Amino acid sequence: MPPPALYDQVRRLRQESPDGLPPGRGFDLPADLPADVPAGLRTDSPAGLPSESSESRLSRREMAGAVREALNPLPEDPATLHRRFAELGVRGRHRNLIRSAVYALPLPADEHATARALARQLTRTGSTVPAATAGLALLARLGEPEDVPYLSTLGLLRSLTGPAVQALDALDRRSAAVLWLVTSVSRGELRPLVRALGAGDDRTVRSELVAFRAEPRFLGATTARRIAEAARLPDLLAEHPADPALLARAARLLVRMGCASDDTTELLTYREAPAVYETVVTRAGLLPPTVEQHATLLSLAPDLSSGPGALLDWPSGCRESLLASLGRQLAEPSWTATARPGLDPKDRAGLDLGDRTGLDLGDRTGLDLGDRAGLDPGDPAGLGPEGPADVARRLRGGWIRRTGRRPFTRPAAPDRGLRVEIVAGDPMDRAPVETRILVDGRPLVPAVFAHGPAVSPEELLDEGLLRAGQEPRRVRLAEAWCCEGCCGALHVTIRRDGDQVVWEDWRRPPPPGSRGPAPELPVLRFDATAYDAEIARAEADRSWAWPARTVARLIKAGLVERPELLSRWDARRGWISTGHEEPDTAQVHFWYQPGLGAGRPEGDPLVFRWTVPDDGTPPEAQAGAALRRLAEEDPKGYSRVSGGTRKRAEELGYTWPFDD
Repeated sequence: MPPPALYDQVRRLRQESPDGLPPGRGFDLPADLPADVPAGLRTDSPAGLPSESSESRLSRREMAGAVREALNPLPEDPATLHRRFAELGVRGRHRNLIRSAVYALPLPADEHATARALARQLTRTGSTVPAATAGLALLARLGEPEDVPYLSTLGLLRSLTGPAVQALDALDRRSAAVLWLVTSVSRGELRPLVRALGAGDDRTVRSELVAFRAEPRFLGATTARRIAEAARLPDLLAEHPADPALLARAARLLVRMGCASDDTTELLTYREAPAVYETVVTRAGLLPPTVEQHATLLSLAPDLSSGPGALLDWPSGCRESLLASLGRQLAEPSWTATARPGLDPKDRAGLDLGDRTGLDLGDRTGLDLGDRAGLDPGDPAGLGPEGPADVARRLRGGWIRRTGRRPFTRPAAPDRGLRVEIVAGDPMDRAPVETRILVDGRPLVPAVFAHGPAVSPEELLDEGLLRAGQEPRRVRLAEAWCCEGCCGALHVTIRRDGDQVVWEDWRRPPPPGSRGPAPELPVLRFDATAYDAEIARAEADRSWAWPARTVARLIKAGLVERPELLSRWDARRGWISTGHEEPDTAQVHFWYQPGLGAGRPEGDPLVFRWTVPDDGTPPEAQAGAALRRLAEEDPKGYSRVSGGTRKRAEELGYTWPFDD
């Protein structure tokens, strides 16, 4: 009896599932199903077949060569490919090598029909993961609409989800998005929406779309994009033209797709983004003027003026028109009043406590209820105890007042040359502060670097790194979210050449999914006089900063000038900025090693963190008080361990705060 096809097995698993969806991240391959070698080729002592031990000794390069040998020439029938894979030791764990080899196969047009027929046999009757993977990879190149149902089913198998989604992305973006969500989203908050999408229940999709909590921990950029694709967001908005909750959710999905704290290429990948932007902005008057909705709409403006939204395929003048319209909307008195300081802390600025399109008052800010974002329990401002909604309203209100008209007063399409924009995002989205570089009106970093945001102004501007001198200087403009050592960074060399400033010798990692080096970027030349003036303007701009951020900058500057404030305590300066989850606090990190101050450090260091809450006094006074305290008191006595090892902490007599 021939082994069962994977496709038939997944259909059976789906029928047995209570809601037709796989648990967690996809169905596991049944234990009694051959994952790698068809039953007819498996024996206790397989003559001519490589053993697991010999096959495991092959290097990755050798294994890639074996995969290419199995696929070239492409066989005319599945049995031949099954046999080749088995003979060469190609297993399910080599599926990425299989995909790469299939994508690189030369396939002349006169061979497309034969290759497509083989792919359909492999996906519909293939009984092993390697064979099915080869079929899916071929359909990513040659698939047609009739293949969509088979791909959507086969992709429910965990080991085949990736190639199935990739094949579907080329054929049917909605089906690809549904499959991705069904197999990638396991959080309970999103499962009702995922179930409705998987079942094709359009009526329930709308209600669940506006019901789930859309805060960053539930809604990353990729999830936001896939939800918009799976829900057919433009069609939903067209069917519900007077639905403020749906409109608010559409705006929120756009914000999350473009958020600098995640993969900003997701916004560029979303083909319907311009249409959804236009709908949201033109219908913005339907939204209630609350702090939350103000923050959402205002977050769209920097994306359109200096972020990834500016790189979308816009009709001439459309982006500029939308920015102007958005600016007029937010300038209306009912909207500007939402960010007015000094409101009664009990005032939720019109937030409905049951409003599922906005903040969850149980914890939609991601802040600990007992934390108050680092505020002094004595609350010198006299506002009384704050709940999560009060914290969110206050932080967002301050951000709205600082950001205000900035995205609308800067030119949407400036003359040729360099422009530097410092953008601080919605504090409730934990967005980083970016030093955005625009060249001829186009944002540079999201156009050429997909792995992370532009670096902070403290790194790029406070250190004077963009200034051009006679000596070339290598400058890091952006860094991957993980770290530079993992996924790279964007570097450029800056030098002065007579009356010009030159940016050249770019270095960056390949784009995600690329199998070759990143394309070479062109040399950029700027008029030196205009360049110097723009850098000086950007360095002097502090209007974006909030008090705690200024406190952190001043403390760092003080420690750079007077390193002995820490060295006397056997410590040295570490990372100093505002807290990601506590933006109203300055976070001072320092390294401690016994003997460091005397130049004879002993053992491994510990990292300490000192949290300095904003007490409402001028930042200069707060920073001065912090520096005086460092001069007078050992900071280890009022800081907590935040890095190092448990063993070292215990050796030095400190409590290790983490559960290992």
